[in-house]
Amino acid sequence: MKQLFGTFGVRRVANTVLTPEFASKIAAAYGTKVKGTIAIGSDPRTSSEMIKHAVTAGLLSVGCDVVDLGTLPTPAVQYAVRQYYDGGIMVTASHNPPKYNGLKLLDSDGIGTPDDLEEEIEDIYFNDKQERVTWDKIGKAYKRDIIDEYIDEVLKRVDVDTIKQANLKVILDAGSGAACSTTPYIIRKLGCDITTLNCQPDGAFPGRNPEPTEDNLQDLIKVVKATGADIGIAHDGDADRTICIDEKGQFVFGDKSFALVEKSMLEKNNGGKIVTTVATSNAIADIALENNGEIILTKVGDLVVARKLQEVDGLFGGEENGGLIFPDFVYGRDSGLATAMLLEIIAKTKQPLSQLISQLPTYFSEKRKVECPDDKKATVAENIIKDTTEYEVDTTDGVKVITSDGWVIIRPSGTEPIYRCFSEAKTPEKATELADWGMNLIKKYLD
Repeated sequence: MKQLFGTFGVRRVANTVLTPEFASKIAAAYGTKVKGTIAIGSDPRTSSEMIKHAVTAGLLSVGCDVVDLGTLPTPAVQYAVRQYYDGGIMVTASHNPPKYNGLKLLDSDGIGTPDDLEEEIEDIYFNDKQERVTWDKIGKAYKRDIIDEYIDEVLKRVDVDTIKQANLKVILDAGSGAACSTTPYIIRKLGCDITTLNCQPDGAFPGRNPEPTEDNLQDLIKVVKATGADIGIAHDGDADRTICIDEKGQFVFGDKSFALVEKSMLEKNNGGKIVTTVATSNAIADIALENNGEIILTKVGDLVVARKLQEVDGLFGGEENGGLIFPDFVYGRDSGLATAMLLEIIAKTKQPLSQLISQLPTYFSEKRKVECPDDKKATVAENIIKDTTEYEVDTTDGVKVITSDGWVIIRPSGTEPIYRCFSEAKTPEKATELADWGMNLIKKYLD
């Protein structure tokens, strides 16, 4: 069982657990297995430069060459690795609060490292098996700017002229994160009228918490309403998730934007395989059924979805949290292309975002969470399974209880000491009822 790695990489409190020594040792263990030339990037957290230098030292010490891509989104690093390098490390804690940082380790396809490799890396780490090289074999370090190339590749995948002709008004909240270097320029090159919020990189995240939840996006909602914008766009800290606000100032859940892009992709390609998780809305399956698509469900986690997309030659995939994956481009959640695709859909249909959302299959959902120590997570799950034997239960990831009214999924976070509880039903009242039931089940076994 892994001790360091979560759903995607390692995340800890910076300079408390995630010290330079910790980061260097992990990087050296990774470099011992991967070898070759490794690309590294980071989000703008206050600890990222420190951690990135430590990562570089660890990689160089085992003979790897290192290409520093600077401060940029995780998907831009994944793109670079897939195109040019043997592996990659992104220094980021994604949506976690400012005190955290982390290491997302990538394989040569730009996908998060698989479980078996992470177990080997942990073995090297804990048993000091790093293969340090002699002084004359130490690796070399370089810098490279990949941002313009990444932006150009995004633009190649949408109808730029149609978007330009639509004269869309966009409000972007980059959350002071890694998207500051990419999304504003993508939107501007698409000919949109753009107003920015929190688009100066700042590792303290002074404007809002990095997670793009409705509570954290109140400023964006107010500006969209006040300016009569067509859409508001928000990202998380490392810019792999995209959340929308419609022209009425309404928060759009990630599974609805997923469904919009899914429909567009299936129509363009006359069908295809769509990969998503057991925690994603039934609307995704409904749209696939209507558009010659096939749905494949996985555990929660974008790297799990990405690996399945690669395995089945999938068309498109993603998660309910606003993370959309375009496997012909990047094997990971990509905020840049997701933003461009959403603007293309509005431009081509000539319909406001709220109207497009209203045409999707209607489900209501609630998302809750509660603190839970890591050492209690397994016991809680075991007891919930015993408590729900009268229902249809899916244990692909956590416990998903399927009832005649809808479903609720109860699963431990892979990155934080919390339990998450998502529900979905045909009415908001049933969604609330299921969420309440799920939360009560968790709390029952926390004591």
